Amino acid sequence: MSIFDFIKGKSQRQGTPAEHRRTDRGFMVFDNTTEVIFAEKLLKKNGWAVRVMGPPPEIRQGCDLVILFPLIDELHILRTLKGERISPLKIVPVTGLLLEPVAIFQIKDYGRYLMVRAANMKLTVEKETKVIVNISGGGCPDIPFLAASMVGKTLAEAPAPHDIGHTLCGYALQLAYEEVQRQCSV
Repeated sequence: MSIFDFIKGKSQRQGTPAEHRRTDRGFMVFDNTTEVIFAEKLLKKNGWAVRVMGPPPEIRQGCDLVILFPLIDELHILRTLKGERISPLKIVPVTGLLLEPVAIFQIKDYGRYLMVRAANMKLTVEKETKVIVNISGGGCPDIPFLAASMVGKTLAEAPAPHDIGHTLCGYALQLAYEEVQRQCSV
């Protein structure tokens, strides 16, 4: 390719547009889920479009999560994280299907009820009344407390899990809670 082709916007890249789009994202791997949760809050507060997802099977190590982010913002994101003394173990560009992070949501419509699973936590709500009818999953010590505080209340009345929970399971329940709210507002 000549410099004139480059200036005109022509490219030597081969492949489908979907393959090109994949390389515009990357994910950050952190030492533990506490860092993922903190980094997500910090980056969203600063206006970045980031998403917590499950790691690709090739790098999965137990119950971990990764943050999907736009690669073009990598330097700014790293500066923001460094300012709060947090840094990812590694950054991996999404270059193909094998390195694609996996969605942590599963949504099941049971007619009268809607269940959203986020990671290992499930939240079920009656669609018409928006009353939380069940919370299950996880193995963290705050789940019984979270369930007792939320079941039997509407989505509007129930406390947000991140306000009263402090574990990975509580974080996953928060994600399920937010997704149920999105699904019920449609």
